[in-house]
Amino acid sequence: QVQLVESGGGLVQPGGSLRLSCAASGFIFNIATMGWYRRAPGKQRELVAKITSGGTTNYADSVKGRFTISRDNAKNTVYLEMNNLKPEDTAVYYCTRGDVSWGRGTQVTVSS
Repeated sequence: QVQLVESGGGLVQPGGSLRLSCAASGFIFNIATMGWYRRAPGKQRELVAKITSGGTTNYADSVKGRFTISRDNAKNTVYLEMNNLKPEDTAVYYCTRGDVSWGRGTQVTVSS
């Protein structure tokens, strides 16, 4: 059974940083493309970042230069390092395996 469990969300001031983690189980992690999406209040879910099994990454234009996705295959975990956070980054962040399996999400709120 595929499980994806996000953690690391919270309340942070504008300009601050957070690191999200997604612990994965139930599938062969090191061959999976992993990603992060987010859904802001009143908006559709949008892609934030993806990382392939080979380490190739891609990012939404809105987060390029501020967010970094990475993976630790030994720990079956994917990370999202978020720096210089802005109020418009406020959303529920979801971890995904290949856009097929999804975690329950973790709330990120950027506010002063």
